[in-house]
Amino acid sequence: MKHTFLAAVFLLTLNAAAIAQPNPAPRARHKFIVAAHRGDHTIYPENTLEGYAMAIKDGADYIEIDLRTTSDGKLVSMHDATVNRMTEAKGLVKDFTLQQLSGLKVNAKSAADTMIYRIPTFEQILKLCRDRIYIYIDFKEADASATLNLLKQYHMEKQVLVYINKPSQITDWRTAYPAMPLMLSMPDSVKTIEGMKQFINKWHPDILDGNYNTYTKEMIQYAASLGIPVWPDVQGPAEGPQVWDKAIGVGLKGMQTDNPPGLIKYLEGKGLR
Repeated sequence: MKHTFLAAVFLLTLNAAAIAQPNPAPRARHKFIVAAHRGDHTIYPENTLEGYAMAIKDGADYIEIDLRTTSDGKLVSMHDATVNRMTEAKGLVKDFTLQQLSGLKVNAKSAADTMIYRIPTFEQILKLCRDRIYIYIDFKEADASATLNLLKQYHMEKQVLVYINKPSQITDWRTAYPAMPLMLSMPDSVKTIEGMKQFINKWHPDILDGNYNTYTKEMIQYAASLGIPVWPDVQGPAEGPQVWDKAIGVGLKGMQTDNPPGLIKYLEGKGLR
């Protein structure tokens, strides 16, 4: 009886350990991960097929997209809740039908650019990216099951990760597809290993995001000991070699950037790609 009990405890321990293991991100194609924030919008408007295609050409590992739902239940990519900043129209994305959104022109980055840009659908993005680049889905306002159905339709459920914006999305994804790697931002208020441990134990992220300034070398090493990659944000007005040097200096091996071609060139020069 004693041996049976011990065996049962051992199995429970193994099962608990297995459950605690984070879901792996898609298989890395480079030593250092580069996520193109809203695609490559150094030339093209953000969150457009042209910007995503340029990120592929750059050699980025991921495009980051912002997933939202139209009034008729279709999935599109738009960072803001409204179309006000990026188009000539006004209103909430969720109040437009797909047909209405498809008719809007996305603002070019300069008056000299006369190309016509459109708000892309999730299906268009999947067709463009399949087997060419991974997708980092910033899950703004969408349904996990509907998203998963499209991913499966294009055989891409293993080519994405999902960034979580609110606790209910964790539940939705863990229910719809438990194997999906989920990324969470660690709050800036977390400054210690103990605080990091509490955050991880509470939310069980598979990948960590946040501000690169949040992390110390010891925190990154602790995450690595748990098998959790740390790929935080370096994008912003100050982004450049000084920021990248600092991020690499604390041991980061992945970043989300507003300048994918510049970062990739920099990493290649350092022998990190």
